Amino acid sequence: MLPPAAFHPDYVAPLGRAHRFPMSKYGYLREALARRGLLGPGNLLTPSPASLEEIARAHEPSYAARAIDLQLDDAEIRRLGLPRIPLVARRARLAAAGTLLAARAALETGLALNAAGGSHHAGPDFASGFCLLNDVAVAAAALLAEGRARRVAVLDLDVHQGDGTALIFAGDARVLTVSVHAERNFPARKAVSDLDIPLPDATGDEGYLGAVGVALDRVLAGPPPDLVFYNAGVDIWSGDRLGRLGVSRDGIAARERLVLGRVRAAGLPLVCVMGGGYSDEPEELAARHAIVFEEAACAAAQASSSAASSSA
Repeated sequence: MLPPAAFHPDYVAPLGRAHRFPMSKYGYLREALARRGLLGPGNLLTPSPASLEEIARAHEPSYAARAIDLQLDDAEIRRLGLPRIPLVARRARLAAAGTLLAARAALETGLALNAAGGSHHAGPDFASGFCLLNDVAVAAAALLAEGRARRVAVLDLDVHQGDGTALIFAGDARVLTVSVHAERNFPARKAVSDLDIPLPDATGDEGYLGAVGVALDRVLAGPPPDLVFYNAGVDIWSGDRLGRLGVSRDGIAARERLVLGRVRAAGLPLVCVMGGGYSDEPEELAARHAIVFEEAACAAAQASSSAASSSA
């Protein structure tokens, strides 16, 4: 059985190939998943745009209201780094809803993914770094407000620090924020997560996976969370335009196996979001994002096989 996966055609907004943010990668990811048999009617979740009420649980209400209509001033638009067009706001609302939809599915099935999301630079009242709305924060705040979860963990393994997420949940004991990132990468001014593991340039596979193990130790220690959000950014790759950590493709696959294996072995529901990945070749970039789906499908199959053996 394939894990549930959220996708919407409007995850892609028309920015053009020359834009620094490779928006077309989400469409290529959809095609890559279909070719691999990983996305179909049986496991496809289709979100509707997140509501103002849902967004305002994570963001300041006045910012949430301006963000959904993209009523940002010129300085805010420059900090966002995306054009002031309606589809940019629509895709942000859809991505937030997709992460919430996947999170609800993960609580039911144990594992789910969103084929977008990971917009972790959006803070309580600001957009930043191609991130208008913080989808993980929107989803986590919704589940906490609904009583579906009492405690959640955010494991952010994008090459950039999850600064917006850390700021949104600063002082909130219900949300554990853990970030493993490149020390000398964006943002220049880091926030304070519950656990930050900054890494030097060219860390490589061995050092990186060791740091991920330490991050997982923190996530799995103490009272267990009801749900783990996992930002599976592939901008850790050695050839990524904005990455600096020097991790190989095999290292990315090993990271996914490590995260999926340890979180699922602990019996915790897990929802994966895509995070960053930057390349002038969006099709091959999409193939790197597809790795977490491939490993998730393997993990789901193993769990199904184990359950069948136990009941036999």
